[in-house]
Amino acid sequence: MLFRLNASGDAYVYNVSLKHLNFIYKNIKMMKLLLFGFLAFCTSNVFSQNNKLGNNDPQAKALLDQVSAKFKTYKTVVADFTLSITNASDKVEGTKKGVVYIKGSKYRVNISDQEIYSDGNNIWTYDKSANEVQITKFDPGANTITPQKMFTNFYDKDFLYKLNGESKQGKRTIQEVELTPVDKSKTFFKVLVEIDKATKNIISTKVFEKNGNRYIYTVTSMKTNTTFDDSLFNFDSKKYPKVEVVDLR
Repeated sequence: MLFRLNASGDAYVYNVSLKHLNFIYKNIKMMKLLLFGFLAFCTSNVFSQNNKLGNNDPQAKALLDQVSAKFKTYKTVVADFTLSITNASDKVEGTKKGVVYIKGSKYRVNISDQEIYSDGNNIWTYDKSANEVQITKFDPGANTITPQKMFTNFYDKDFLYKLNGESKQGKRTIQEVELTPVDKSKTFFKVLVEIDKATKNIISTKVFEKNGNRYIYTVTSMKTNTTFDDSLFNFDSKKYPKVEVVDLR
């Protein structure tokens, strides 16, 4: 059973089964895992130029500013990605492929077993195996995890950052930025961000956990300023026969 207060303080009771609670927990966990590179750890605060625990690398800051500014010029983004998990023994424990669509504050994420939609007001999280969809209200004032933050507000006041240098990947020159969390109680101790020097687009992030696990998020292709209808960002229950709806708004 779940309780929620409305604006006047009245309590409403939602009858939520253990199955639904497990579904909700799994989807919160999956959302964090899916966008793990920056999204699981970054807040929505704007970055600060200086940090009380140390000084940030001005070269890294200049590069991240360029990446953020470039992304904000795109009206739409469609990006294919992979997310892989490697343990402390360098064994790949799992890999997921997917695609993310972004248009303003709207987004959609498709992976093999899940679809996530947001029209800027509501968020639908559809679990294919359970044929269930969870609906929540999007709160722009909260530290909500969104794909947009993957390319913009990832170097906020919670991190120190430095430029590690450049390397070649085929014909591309890659610049690597290292981010270190200020809060040492975090489960991770380092994030590496790889940026295409020519396009100023992020191509991968690697999150290093203290237990030895690594989460690698890689953008395999990206198209910008394409045209798609706003209906892409709404979950249409008519297309999913017998879908069970868990409305938590």
